[in-house]
Amino acid sequence: MKQVIETDKAPEAVGAYSQAIATDDLVFTAGQIPLTPDGEMVDGTVAEQTEQALENIAAVLEAGGSSLDDAVKVTVFLDDIDDFDEMNRTYKGFFDDEPPARSAVEAGAIPKGAAVEIEAVGAR
Repeated sequence: MKQVIETDKAPEAVGAYSQAIATDDLVFTAGQIPLTPDGEMVDGTVAEQTEQALENIAAVLEAGGSSLDDAVKVTVFLDDIDDFDEMNRTYKGFFDDEPPARSAVEAGAIPKGAAVEIEAVGAR
């Protein structure tokens, strides 16, 4: 069964997509850029943008009955792969000793000029 997940603790979807979709066992988030829940862009460092994107992911996963601790796969899209180390230092602080599988790629152009976009799959 497919369930649409919505929360006001993360930015609302601004297109033809849902913040997340849950199935019986998994929650699939949409990509989250560093927008605050009220829609303001965090115009800071890659570390600050990564932190906001992961806070959004955490809120959406929680709304779907999951959490960062239950994340099984994360994909990180970077505007510039040279920002990987800065992103990774912040990213590590959000996960315990058993982090999820992860891919990190250079996307070249992320919506709204963001430096990072992150999506996740969480177990529930």
